[in-house]
Amino acid sequence: MGAGYLEILRARHAVRLLAGTLTGRLPNATAAIAVVLFVRAEGGSYSLAGALAAVYGVANAVGQPVLGRLVDLFGQPRVQLPAAVVSGAAMAVFAFAGTGPVVVAYMAVAGAGLFTPPLEGGLRALWPSVLGKEGQVHTAYAMDAVAQEVMFTVGPLLVTLCASLWSAQAGLLVLNVIGVLGALSVVMSPPSRAWRSAPREAHWLGALRSPGLLALLGAFLFVGMALGSITVAAVSYADQHGGDAVYGWLMAALGLGALVGGAGYGARQWGGDPARRLRVLVALLAVCYLPLMLRPGAVGMVLLAAVAGVFLAPAIACAFVLVDRHAPGGTVTEAFSWLVTTFTVGASVGTGLAGPVVEAGGTLWGFALPGAAGAVSLLVLTATGRVLAAPAGQAVVAASSENDPNRAVEPRFSSGDRA
Repeated sequence: MGAGYLEILRARHAVRLLAGTLTGRLPNATAAIAVVLFVRAEGGSYSLAGALAAVYGVANAVGQPVLGRLVDLFGQPRVQLPAAVVSGAAMAVFAFAGTGPVVVAYMAVAGAGLFTPPLEGGLRALWPSVLGKEGQVHTAYAMDAVAQEVMFTVGPLLVTLCASLWSAQAGLLVLNVIGVLGALSVVMSPPSRAWRSAPREAHWLGALRSPGLLALLGAFLFVGMALGSITVAAVSYADQHGGDAVYGWLMAALGLGALVGGAGYGARQWGGDPARRLRVLVALLAVCYLPLMLRPGAVGMVLLAAVAGVFLAPAIACAFVLVDRHAPGGTVTEAFSWLVTTFTVGASVGTGLAGPVVEAGGTLWGFALPGAAGAVSLLVLTATGRVLAAPAGQAVVAASSENDPNRAVEPRFSSGDRA
């Protein structure tokens, strides 16, 4: 299993880019919990903490595709590093000003979210130029999905550690300094400085003019909803079976399942149509959510949560392949950023929807939501199967010797999006 990952990590610049991207994204991965801890330390209410975290999330969802388009137009260093500095500075204003001037707090948090650099999409745009071989790039996408799960597991621990050893304010400041340093490491690397997007056709819709990409975004809106609804339903379950400790184990098990699934998925080369493979993965994802409705004891529920997470990272990794395939020429960073944004928005919607459902129908119906959302995602993928499986000649930008110098088996493999 590790051979494919080791081959990627041995590639020149690969470790630096992966590590820099992960550390650069720490502020984004930990923003919600860091904001909540800081507001509570300042004596603010849970309502204010939740509102500020929501403002950050909405601003981030708006900023990612916009900054992604700017990266495609002007290159990574000119956009990623200034954005990281502005985002970190805005969060520093929030940390020093506190929650006293509420307007300032909202503006600072919104600025931090809006200018969060699209490092995630930028890394996926760089993989073809760093690795070159199609199979390696697909493995890198799986490794990327696994690394995200590690970051979202370790990040909250770092926030709470900083808050307990120093203060919640220190946690905000330290993580944002680390984020700027991570972005700096990425943009100063030779692949990032040399990368140029493929020539693009001027169009106000940008990446969104691709029917295949729109189909993917529609499907992953509901995948995000499934994940967001689990987090709320799990709180309701934990309140009845042991409290916060049980909730922590459930979330950790969900992440562990995704880690195992992503590692296994990336350990082999996958042939055939990725659109068909994605339908299978999303179907398995939806099916594995259903046993959560059984609500056994804490130990059994933790095991079910681990099973529920197994197919999440593989589905995301497969979606990366399809985004790369369907992104119009010159929009690859923007396209990946749209997927991140849609998934985030879906998770927020799922969280907001699960609350009233749990209050009205109890934990059982809260855990019914993930399976239902997964089923709708599968319906979207099935209904748009012809669009997602469109051959290269029907894509927005047809594969050619210029776009695909490696003659990739899968159409629109963006080997042309390299320096």
